[in-house]
Formats: sequence, structure tokens, C-alpha cells
Amino acid sequence: MAVASDETGTDEVHSEQERPLGSRAPEFIKARRALHVSWQVGVFIIGLAVVVAGIIMLPLPGPGWVVIFGGMAIWATEFVWAQLVLRWTKRKVTEAAHRALDPRVRRRNIILTSIGLVIVAVLVGIYLWKFGMVMPWKIEDQ
Repeated sequence: MAVASDETGTDEVHSEQERPLGSRAPEFIKARRALHVSWQVGVFIIGLAVVVAGIIMLPLPGPGWVVIFGGMAIWATEFVWAQLVLRWTKRKVTEAAHRALDPRVRRRNIILTSIGLVIVAVLVGIYLWKFGMVMPWKIEDQ
């Protein structure tokens, strides 16, 4: 089994030891080549169906990204490349969460949100000043 090194460069202590990379199929399946290949094909097809459902949910109502990462997790039970992608994604999400909690970043986000709200309020005020409380689809030709 292959083991990936952690290249984050952070001094974090991992509470959970990372599992080795490779198939998580039961031993009796891994012992028989044809059965193991069949198992991997089945896992790939199920993971593909879940990922495609997640992609379909992206423009439609539904938790698209969650479903896509669920499909990746299904693939990660058998395929090293999916395990590496999930580890990389988990590391990047953790780093982004730590950056988002930085007081300077929070202050910047609050300032940008406030500026955006002021711009929206000014645009709504201009609209109300020009047209009043009439909805755009009820405005007569002028």
C-alpha cells in the first residue's frame, strides 16, 4: 500500500492518524483478482452515478457539491487518486476555514459586505425615486 506525505508545511497535530492509501475492499474480495476487479468496476459505476447526480444538482435545487464529494468518497474506498484528491480538498478547506477566522480577513469581509449593501441601497433608492413602488413589469411605455 502507498502512503502519501503531508506537504502542508503546518505544525498541526493530527488527532486521527491518516489511513494508508489503497483499496478498502474486504480481504476475501482482494484475494481473488476477478472478484476485486468486479468490485472496483461496481464502486466506480456507483461513484460515477453519484458524481453525475451532483453535477446535475449544481444548476438545480439540491446540494450539488455535497453530493459530488460524496461520490468522490465512494471512489476513495477503492482508488488511490480519489483518496489523494479528497485529502487535498480536506486540507484546502481546513486552510480556508483558518484564513476566514483571521481577524483581518473578517474585517475586510465585513467592510466589503457593508459597501455592497450601501451600493444596493443606493440603487434601490434611485429605482424608487424614478419609478415609485411600481414593479418593472407594470411600467407603461413613456
